[in-house]
Amino acid sequence: MNTLHTIAQLRAALARARQDGKRIGLVPTMGNLHAGHVTLVNKARQRTDFVVVSIFVNPLQFGAGEDLESYPRTLEEDQRKVLDAGGDLVFAPNVKEIYPEGMGGHTRISVPVVSEGLCGASRPGHFEGVATVVCKLLNIVQPDLAVFGQKDYQQLAVIRKMAHDLCLPVLVMGEPTVRAEDGLALSSRNGYLSAEQRRTAPVLFEILQQVAKSVKDGERDYPVLIEAARQRLADSGLRADYLDLRDALTLNPVDADTRDMVILAAAYLGNTRLIDNLLFDLH
Repeated sequence: MNTLHTIAQLRAALARARQDGKRIGLVPTMGNLHAGHVTLVNKARQRTDFVVVSIFVNPLQFGAGEDLESYPRTLEEDQRKVLDAGGDLVFAPNVKEIYPEGMGGHTRISVPVVSEGLCGASRPGHFEGVATVVCKLLNIVQPDLAVFGQKDYQQLAVIRKMAHDLCLPVLVMGEPTVRAEDGLALSSRNGYLSAEQRRTAPVLFEILQQVAKSVKDGERDYPVLIEAARQRLADSGLRADYLDLRDALTLNPVDADTRDMVILAAAYLGNTRLIDNLLFDLH
């Protein structure tokens, strides 16, 4: 697999691709690729002619006490998966390449409103780190299309707003969450779960489905519905970080006129933080 580690090398390769008239696709990742990532590469392959997969564990989006040092780094296996999925190039820079003067004085991008609450409340500074590194990658690669998974729904909303507000000439595409057969959303952090925890984990998505069904069936006392769902999480052994019902288009709280909805949740199973969401509508 053609793997480059510097911005200069990458830009030279991309210049050659553009000279050949190729449309560029980008799939930003932190590595430890799974079937969900492969789906994103496949989608980029369908829509563009030259697919770059970036692999960079971004320290700027990790808070104190989070799993930056223990986050899985599996570059050799990732390269094989990118090749099998039809990717053309892996961009795997080190921290010095992305933050040559360090992170302390580095320009940062803040995306207001949409980054607040939910994961933004639980992980202060996280979305600032995400927006900063994604903006850098979009400027480095200058793709026609960038593909992200919808499992990180708030993150996708942050990236879309950033690209729109900064007039970045890229189409940001979201792909539906890829799940295991039992419904658990695929995530690199699922590898932290013990065998017993892995058997319990699918209850998170089951509860989201129950909430969506209740709303579709006419339930409109949303606070009571959400509190009952949080209690079901606790009864199943998961500690809710948040569980909330939002407008799927704006991430504002739902009201009587909301028709496109998303139920979003994050919960701890042991020390592992799982996130998930479910889109539905009342049309």
